[in-house]
Amino acid sequence: MYTGRDMTELSMMAKADWNDNELAFFHHSLQQIAPYLNSEGVTIHREIIEEIESRGGIKG
Repeated sequence: MYTGRDMTELSMMAKADWNDNELAFFHHSLQQIAPYLNSEGVTIHREIIEEIESRGGIKG
């Protein structure tokens, strides 16, 4: 179970300051509800994906 910072706190930070676990958790969560996201949610998800890609992917 995820026990990191919540989206309220993270939304006030640059994606570059998120740790890998936060990026992975919220990417997975947003991916699951992607058909229901509004434009702001889609933008946040895209930014998370771009940050993951800039780090060379998620290390398992």
